[in-house]
Amino acid sequence: MKSSTLRTFTTVHTWTGLLAGFALFIAFYAGAITMFHDPIDVWALPKAELADAQVMDKAGAMMADIVAKHPAARESIGVTYAAGHPSHEVSAYWMEKDGTWMTQAIDDAGAHDAEDHEHGLADFVYELHYDLGIPEIGIYLMGIVSVIYGLALLTGVLIHLPNLLRELFALRPGHNLKRLWQDAHNVIGILSLPFHIIFAVTGALLCLTLVALMAFNTVIFDGKLMSAFERMTSALPDTAAMTAAAPKSDGTVPMLAPAELGAIARKAAIAAGAANFEPDYMRYVHYGQPGAAAEVRGTSEKTLGEYGMVALDASTGRIINMQLTGARDANHATYSAIFGLHFGTFGSLSLRWLYFVLGLAGAFLFYSGNLLYIETRRKRRQAEQPMKVRAMATATVGVCLGTCFAISVMFIANHLAPYLGAEPTHVVQPVCFITFFAAIAWTFWRRPAKAAVDLLWATAVTSVAVGVLDIALHGERLSRTLAEGRYEVLGVDLVAMAMGAGFGWLAVATRRRAVAGDPCSVWAAKAPRARGSTTAVPEG
Repeated sequence: MKSSTLRTFTTVHTWTGLLAGFALFIAFYAGAITMFHDPIDVWALPKAELADAQVMDKAGAMMADIVAKHPAARESIGVTYAAGHPSHEVSAYWMEKDGTWMTQAIDDAGAHDAEDHEHGLADFVYELHYDLGIPEIGIYLMGIVSVIYGLALLTGVLIHLPNLLRELFALRPGHNLKRLWQDAHNVIGILSLPFHIIFAVTGALLCLTLVALMAFNTVIFDGKLMSAFERMTSALPDTAAMTAAAPKSDGTVPMLAPAELGAIARKAAIAAGAANFEPDYMRYVHYGQPGAAAEVRGTSEKTLGEYGMVALDASTGRIINMQLTGARDANHATYSAIFGLHFGTFGSLSLRWLYFVLGLAGAFLFYSGNLLYIETRRKRRQAEQPMKVRAMATATVGVCLGTCFAISVMFIANHLAPYLGAEPTHVVQPVCFITFFAAIAWTFWRRPAKAAVDLLWATAVTSVAVGVLDIALHGERLSRTLAEGRYEVLGVDLVAMAMGAGFGWLAVATRRRAVAGDPCSVWAAKAPRARGSTTAVPEG
């Protein structure tokens, strides 16, 4: 490869990494935590965890009441199942004629705008993963970031391909910190490359599918693609044709309740070979009308596409169609595989741990990329570093370490909120954003070297406190779940404390670097004697 070509690839790799790096750090760190969404959901709601999970029996009456009060829901209305999970809320979702999505839970007095729903802890961490907590445009922003991420991966492979085997296990600790960071960056990038390719491709597809569909629908398919796509991803046939073919009736047709339809779908799916099919969502179309149908979605373990769907006649329970493992068409198999590969749902607990480690390693990859940019451009014998170096160091510390700190504080706020008279779901989002921006402001004020140590210690203390506080406040819940053979609550406590120990170790190492490291660096704790000074510092 010519040196000019290599320089071009290196420049593209550097700038694509910098452009997408901050968003990807947040997505990977939050994504790693999201691998344990359900255990965190149970951990976050100790009171709800005590509630009766068999509330699905009430869903039928709720759906009938909603359709009577909101005629637009008759066209299509969905409901989530408790699925035997103590923290899963049974809620209905439908669209009004003006395009507003509405929702109502079993215990709600009435419907409300789905966009105004309260953010539970686990759900908000998941939102940080796929849209950075930015409403409306965040998901499309992450789609663009995923494309840039793919370009960074491609150029990174082209740069390192000639020396791939030599650099694969090259990790050379010593006084040359830049070389050590470079080795760590390369090793993690090369070893986890297959997974990063999966994340980049599936992330872009998941975030930008709607945009691409709307564009192709208008430009190429003359407005026919959107309806075709719905049939490609649903088990339901053409429901309008079903309604037209059904016997005419002036009255309403009795509908089977969601619990009954879920039981019928589960029995049919298992009989068809799906393992442990557990319904988690269903929707009616043309509720109460002749030809009404229902689609029950459920999950099966140890399959690449864990989600399967069963379509039924909503009034008789007759099976209309099934899209399950081993019995899917190509469209449904591809769509299910995208979800399975991105979220790591196709394996056992060990695979979720692997995805958790890969998520943290990915966050380190983008953090170390920024450190390499800083190390490459700093002045070796000059106390005061260039503005671009100081700015990148400030942004790296503020955004990356600020994210870790904000998420840990959010876990604390979730448990303390009830003791301050607030609902946890009301406070987690504002606490996260306030803490995040406060961390950035702190980094500006303290300078990156000191702020990095401060934020790492703060994250270490709050992370350990997450586990300690839960044990202190909800010890009875912990004892009960352990007696029942359930370990999700203890697992969240222990992982939080282990991560706290890890952040503490990083804080010690960062302080050592700030105190005893190269004084010609933005990571030196001692500030230069005068702003703008170019005082030369002797080597050695």
